[in-house]
Amino acid sequence: MEEKSKSLYVKRTQRDYPMSFKLSVVREVESGELSITGALRKYGIQSHGTVLNWCRNFSNFCKKR
Repeated sequence: MEEKSKSLYVKRTQRDYPMSFKLSVVREVESGELSITGALRKYGIQSHGTVLNWCRNFSNFCKKR
């Protein structure tokens, strides 16, 4: 019989990340320690848009519309 292999891919949403984690990533990107792409690689975040949205929502320098 064939055994179905389990997928290692886990779909994550922004709600899976604690607020403190989001703020620390935004702080690193704002300070220039990491680029958005660098943050994706360092923390294993799947989408560029995820970090971009965090920067828009939680950045001290971003203008709110």
